[in-house]
Amino acid sequence: MDHAARRSISTSLPNILTYGRIAAVLVLAALLFFGTGEASRWTAFAIFVVACITDWLDGYLARIWQLQSNLGRMLDPIADKLLVGATLLMLVHEGTITGWSIWAALIILSREILVSGLREFLAELNVKVHVTHLAKWKTAFQFIALAVLLAGPAADRYLPGITEAGLILLWIAALLTLFTGYDYLKAGVRSAIDE
Repeated sequence: MDHAARRSISTSLPNILTYGRIAAVLVLAALLFFGTGEASRWTAFAIFVVACITDWLDGYLARIWQLQSNLGRMLDPIADKLLVGATLLMLVHEGTITGWSIWAALIILSREILVSGLREFLAELNVKVHVTHLAKWKTAFQFIALAVLLAGPAADRYLPGITEAGLILLWIAALLTLFTGYDYLKAGVRSAIDE
């Protein structure tokens, strides 16, 4: 592939959306760290929702425009994990996720790190673990739970119980995370034993 073609792929709209999702992580973290009051929470919520939409949109556009690339395949899961991981950390830091619910956040973060390591290991062995429908539901529940928790403290003023609903959704996401992580772990252990 020549230089112009590589440049064209790296600056395609799907990849630009992925770059934007990565940049949104920094803005979101800054809002939760430095921001105070309802405005910063609603802004963080809006940025997170737009970032989640780009997660679907970049893949959709890459498929219909036939712009799928190794760069996109590499960056897309990284962007997702950065978005989820940074948001979880900041929600724990500023006190929306507290007590026993910190364990749900820890389960989700641990699974994401485990799966990243297993994907790297399995790629070296040319073993592919396909994304299941349950894994897509897991991602959806993570995004919904985090969006609700981002709005939570500000939204509770208008509709009490939003934060509690977000914590319940976070636990559902954590349980789905355990089930989907097991598929990767099973494939990794089986491949390691077979080697």
